[in-house]
Amino acid sequence: MLTDLVDHFGWEELARRIPIKCFSNDPSIKSSLNFLRRTPWARAQVEQLDARMRR
Repeated sequence: MLTDLVDHFGWEELARRIPIKCFSNDPSIKSSLNFLRRTPWARAQVEQLDARMRR
């Protein structure tokens, strides 16, 4: 899911839409997944954005 979002939006746009550091400050899939696994509110925002993108 995260890879699809990055491919579609890019890190810069993803950070603009969901303002969290792991998307804007030296972003990587690994660091972002670690953060999202530990942070339910951020994971929910990513899941909502993914659902809107797939409509």
